[in-house]
Amino acid sequence: MNLTKRTELRRIPDRGSHDRATIDPILDAGFLAHVGFCLDGQPFVIPTLYGRDGERLYLHGSAASRMLRELETGVAACLTVTLVDGLVLSRSAFDHSMNYRSIVAFGTARKVVDPEHKVKCLRVISEHLIAGRWADVRGPSEKELKATTVLEFSIEEASSKVRSGPPLDDESDYGLPVWAGVLPLEIKSRPPIPDDKLVEGITLPDYVRRYDARLAGHTETRNFPIPD
Repeated sequence: MNLTKRTELRRIPDRGSHDRATIDPILDAGFLAHVGFCLDGQPFVIPTLYGRDGERLYLHGSAASRMLRELETGVAACLTVTLVDGLVLSRSAFDHSMNYRSIVAFGTARKVVDPEHKVKCLRVISEHLIAGRWADVRGPSEKELKATTVLEFSIEEASSKVRSGPPLDDESDYGLPVWAGVLPLEIKSRPPIPDDKLVEGITLPDYVRRYDARLAGHTETRNFPIPD
């Protein structure tokens, strides 16, 4: 991965890394990215789901999507993923912070045209979100595939930043009579709500019953071949 000033770590560089061993687990633990691009001089930032296969990320959506139609032309794009792990409450207003894991990736996207490859990319996204679901559902029809755009976003360079631990107050503030510490935050799954129109006899799948949003990205789901 080539590095330029785009991913230079300037602000508190000790919290940052360009190492894939740090970047990939953050991508795997998340599933929502924000994609930034410019159209006619106007910046846009759009949230979207994604799936990862090595250094490639797959995005999908309606063929009418303005974001996807613009990205498929090969324009420069910036993709970010942020996981908030806690609010850091300091003794002073100035030193409040948050514990987080984040990545900023730069690259360009190309449209996936081959129908077989397209289906496999959609499977990557599905399995990234909830492993085991793809095998249960009806696959996309020819009409649905035509109505769906899939993009392969190649990461040209990326950086990560991570903050963890307690507040970092000024020495003179540690004696203040103010509570300080970390308020942990997490994405938590709640009990599944069945659809009212379920076919009689359908039971809750184990992969839904056992699903834990905090651990979803740690399940290895990219163990099937993805063509170049």
